[in-house]
Amino acid sequence: MNHANNTGATSSSGSGDAANQRRTSRRPKYSKFTQQELPACKPILTPKWVISVFTIIGVVFIPIGVASLLASRDVVEVVDRYDNACLPSNVTDKDAKIAYIQNRDTDKNCKRTVTITKDMNQPIYVYYQLDNFYQNHRRYVKSRNDQQLRDKDKANETDYCDPEKTTADGKPIVPCGLIAWSLFNDTYTFALGSENITVNRKHISWKSDREHKFGSDVFPRNFQNGTLIGGKTLDPNVSLSQQEDLIVWMRTAALPTFRKLWGKIERDLKANDVITINLENNYNTYEFNGKKKLVLSTASWLGGKNDFLGLAYLSVGGLCFFLALLFTLLYLIKPRFVHDIYYALCVLFNNIHHILSIFIFATYTAKIWFY
Repeated sequence: MNHANNTGATSSSGSGDAANQRRTSRRPKYSKFTQQELPACKPILTPKWVISVFTIIGVVFIPIGVASLLASRDVVEVVDRYDNACLPSNVTDKDAKIAYIQNRDTDKNCKRTVTITKDMNQPIYVYYQLDNFYQNHRRYVKSRNDQQLRDKDKANETDYCDPEKTTADGKPIVPCGLIAWSLFNDTYTFALGSENITVNRKHISWKSDREHKFGSDVFPRNFQNGTLIGGKTLDPNVSLSQQEDLIVWMRTAALPTFRKLWGKIERDLKANDVITINLENNYNTYEFNGKKKLVLSTASWLGGKNDFLGLAYLSVGGLCFFLALLFTLLYLIKPRFVHDIYYALCVLFNNIHHILSIFIFATYTAKIWFY
């Protein structure tokens, strides 16, 4: 009788310990997904299948590459670098250039001429290009307040806008932050002979930015009122949603060399036309050894001039065709069948490789989970 009671107590204690272990276990709940037991397709890469895939990729990629390259070659571009050309002849070293560009009393008007190399059909896009300007710097990108830009009730919020948050007497700056403070401020006018060329400055920014990111009831306040002026000043009577230069500039670039749209010329220009450009060289790129360029460009169905996409498609397509031809020759000269012992060994090695990869991944995951 006592023996039975002891046995029952032992069994009860054992089941209780097991239940406690299950409750305290950190092992995840079993599922076919976590254990990689879901149905899966494991195709055998036969020579015919591989050759077919490479051939299809080549057939698709090469026409796309040719079309992209032809579209890029149809784009006409005229590029003029003017940062050094628009300096006085006696201004040569870096300190002198910085002193010249920061002097507000100095006349910075400059006249340039460019010759159109090929016929340019409207619209002709006017870009300014900056080199060695890192708009993607982390502190620079974060120096803005998006809520302030779109909501007038939050115009006093200047969080994340260091160091351009407030004026010397503590008044909030709208728009705040380094991005807005460094707004590009060179200006351009164009003429063909004695005839002025009108540049359309409207709708140069993204429609979504104008409607959703910059408020129509938010107006500039205390902007560029400090001792150090970063760039262009804004009209305090014009809402931010209509300040399209600002909207274009605030969409920061990912690379240190970038172009931003300044306007559109809505007329055709013919080959050998000589365009006279009167510009104001205001923007300080000499501080960081940057370059300034003015770009006149047409556009194709693919966008601006960029040979990289077409060359990339052609290279990949050509490589796939070459591999397909190579594998076809190898298959014809020295065919290998599925029942071939060497082919079977290759398949076995491939499966072992997958198993080892799963084992290493599971081991690494277990180390992270338990430690």
